[in-house]
Amino acid sequence: MARPLEPNRRRSLSDPLAAALMPPPNESAADRERRLEAESEAKRVSDGIDEMLRAEKKEKKTKPEIKVLILGQSESGKSTTLKQFQLMHATAAFHADRIAWRAVIYLNLVRSVRRILDAVSPESDEAEDHETASGCVISLTSQSSVISATRVPKYPQYRHALEPLRELEERLIRMLSSPNEDEPTHTAPSKPDWSIYANSNSNTQVTVGKNGRPAPFITIPPSWTSSPLSPSTSLPSPGGSSNSSSKSKSVEVSVHHTSNWKKAFSLGNRIKSPKSAHTNEIEGWWDDPSDPVHVLNSCAQPMLALWKDPSVKQRLREKRIRVEEGSGFFLDEISRITALRYFPSDQDVLKARLKTTGVVEHAFSIADSQRRFITWKIYDVGGARNQRHAWAPYFEDVNAIIFLAPISAFDQVLAEDPEVNRLEDSLLLWKSVVSNKLLAHVSIILFLNKVDLLQAKLKSGVRLSHHMPRYGDRPNDYENISLYFYNKFGSIHQTFSSNKEREFKIHLTSVTDTRRTATIIQNVRDIIITVNLKNIHLM
Repeated sequence: MARPLEPNRRRSLSDPLAAALMPPPNESAADRERRLEAESEAKRVSDGIDEMLRAEKKEKKTKPEIKVLILGQSESGKSTTLKQFQLMHATAAFHADRIAWRAVIYLNLVRSVRRILDAVSPESDEAEDHETASGCVISLTSQSSVISATRVPKYPQYRHALEPLRELEERLIRMLSSPNEDEPTHTAPSKPDWSIYANSNSNTQVTVGKNGRPAPFITIPPSWTSSPLSPSTSLPSPGGSSNSSSKSKSVEVSVHHTSNWKKAFSLGNRIKSPKSAHTNEIEGWWDDPSDPVHVLNSCAQPMLALWKDPSVKQRLREKRIRVEEGSGFFLDEISRITALRYFPSDQDVLKARLKTTGVVEHAFSIADSQRRFITWKIYDVGGARNQRHAWAPYFEDVNAIIFLAPISAFDQVLAEDPEVNRLEDSLLLWKSVVSNKLLAHVSIILFLNKVDLLQAKLKSGVRLSHHMPRYGDRPNDYENISLYFYNKFGSIHQTFSSNKEREFKIHLTSVTDTRRTATIIQNVRDIIITVNLKNIHLM
């Protein structure tokens, strides 16, 4: 039997923690005073941290923060949804940025025109392109892959008249890729200096800024004289796959999320009050001879003629190219956008396309039903396949996910992988999100997006059953097909969700429609706030 400890034995023999806290032997009075002061300071710091944590917890209850992720594949409408939140809850900032979007809209228009010229050129007849990255959507059907070669008689005239757009496109891209623009010390000039970008080498890529950080990734498109259509690729098969694994040579223009491109394209101090509340005209840029608007204005008539040419329309149909389905489509607005005093409208900004790599965060203060302001942090996470690994770190503490699935894309393939049908990719992505256990208690709102394009596509005669045979011989109309997708996505949630009782809503949307989307966002906002407040009361 163990002998009991003697009273005079050191306590450290039975309590190692107490031994560590005991004063050192032979401690002097001065050392003891310094030790007690240090212990007192350590306790003060510890108590301060505890108080800060208690205050943060209390503030979280009284002034909660809501974290929302916007997820979906590339070109699903995520950035447009974020813009709609900005338009509703940060209206002044949204309107202040509109002038900067002018250059992006110009770039969207120019790339659409150049894409059409490449598609209808005689050189492209022997090399078919299946890529979608340049702002053009290829719509596949079950027709034969043999394409009749309608000639465009006026092609040489169009190409000659629109030659200035090549230099303009390169100039806009170089300004977006300025190595200075991601530096915090870089300030906007009084107006954009377009002239300094007019004669740079267009075959280079900016990779590093002056501060050593990566500059905005930018890809310079192929030159005007060589078609971007890859001779090594072929049209995808009717089922949505490609006969070749070759990647497209033309890559979409993109900027890194740290890029401050809006500052580079602002007018700075040159902005004056609008002449008219109705026209939103702003004085200044049309007096600058190097401004892009002058090139566009001079090319307006040839662009209009190209877009309205029946032989061009027929050639695009033969190649199954629907430019109007692409993001950043402005060909129906050529006259308005090329006007010297054009100023982007809210709708123009919503439609404009500039791919951003990385994660874009925006914060808003939104009042709830009791007029308490709640901070919302909304994250637009890149949807391309090579960016989806960045999603996981944002799953922690997320309150809600808005998932966008473009249901008009049932006859399209991924730009980054032409072997994969876009709708099938959305379904697989949706399944992975709803089944993720980290998101078991997260509210999910599903936007079945681009219903306007779906309606137009069905009216043009494209049949869903040609691309999704399981649809069978059901009616090929919007009502039945939208219900089919509604039930299909809903059943995946019901079957694979890690929490079938979570708050879950489905909306049929066209997020470029401001009026309808504002109503949907308001409903979504109320649902998220209500669920979040319930969770706070359970803390």
